[in-house]
Amino acid sequence: MALDQSFVGRSYPPTDPYEVSREKIREFAQAVGDPNPAYTDPEAAKALGHADVIAPPTFVFAITYQAAALVVRDPQLGLDFSRVVHGDQKFTYTRPVRAGDRLSVTSTIDGIKSLAGNDIIDIRGEVHDASGDHVVTALMKLVVRAAADGEGGN
Repeated sequence: MALDQSFVGRSYPPTDPYEVSREKIREFAQAVGDPNPAYTDPEAAKALGHADVIAPPTFVFAITYQAAALVVRDPQLGLDFSRVVHGDQKFTYTRPVRAGDRLSVTSTIDGIKSLAGNDIIDIRGEVHDASGDHVVTALMKLVVRAAADGEGGN
């Protein structure tokens, strides 16, 4: 069953603040294999004009994906998560994520379309710091695969 187009434009409440720590940034940089010293050395980050270490560009995926769970779990939307695959991800930054940031994410459904029996849902995550200043916009595309013959729908 196709997802309801009337959900386009629906926003979900902001997440509780996520506190970005030097250790989380270091762990993430190590996990993705990025040796940039601005991610682990405060002095290297300061030499680049930052007050503290900064996070790799894809760091916010973890918190925006958690925020998108509000959309995915919305029982009124009727999305079958067992059929979801991650289709695309884009980030547009106002400034880098820094150690010490307290970030909240507000998710909005930007689009829903059907293609070859699959539903494609675009979710925008607006990330703001504790002052309410915009940090980054994350655009996520999820594909809800069509049910195979004989399987139930959403």
